[in-house]
Amino acid sequence: MPVGELGASRPTGSGESPAAVPAALPADPDLAVTELYRAHWHRLVRLAWLLLRDQLAAEDVVQDAFVATHRSWSAIREGGRVVGYLQAAVVNGCRSVQRHQVVVDRQNVREAAAADVPGRGSHGSAEVEALRSADRALVVTALHDLPVRQREVVVLRYYAGLSEPQIAAALEISPGAVKTHAHRALTTLRRTIEPLELS
Repeated sequence: MPVGELGASRPTGSGESPAAVPAALPADPDLAVTELYRAHWHRLVRLAWLLLRDQLAAEDVVQDAFVATHRSWSAIREGGRVVGYLQAAVVNGCRSVQRHQVVVDRQNVREAAAADVPGRGSHGSAEVEALRSADRALVVTALHDLPVRQREVVVLRYYAGLSEPQIAAALEISPGAVKTHAHRALTTLRRTIEPLELS
C-alpha cells in the first residue's frame, strides 16, 4: 500500500498542526533540515502522492524540496516560514512533474501518429460530509479527474489541513480564489462519487 493513502491524514505521533514549525530549530542547516526531514517527510510524501499518484515521483519531489530548503536555509529561517516553504516547494515540484508529463504525452501521441499507430489520448457542508463517508479509493480516483488547481486546493485544505490564507500563499492566489476552487471541486466530487457509491 502506498504511503500516500488518503486515510493517513496526519503525521503519526505529532501533536502539532501540519504547518507548525518545530520549536528551536538548530541554526546549522544540516541539523535543522535533518530534524525537519524526520518530522515532515512522510506527511509531505503523502501530500505529493495525492497530487501525482506516483510514489517514486512523490518521493523525488519531496527530496528536491528538502534540498531547496537546505540551500535557502538562511533566508527562510530568518523569515520564519520554513514549513510553509517546504509545502510550497512540494506543490510547485508536483506541478513541474505534471507539466513534464504533458509534454511527454504529447510527444508520444506525435510519435504514434507518425508511425500510423493510434495515439493515447466548509467543514460542515454536505459536500464535505459526502466525501468523508465515501470509499477512499473512489475519492482518490475522483480527485485526479479534477482540474489541477482544484485538486491542489482540496488536498491542501482537507488533507494537509491548511487554512485558506495558507493555501493562498502556497499557491500564490487570492483567498477568494481558494474558496471558489474548493467549492467547485467539492461540488464536482460529490456529483461524481455519489452515483458510484449507489452503483
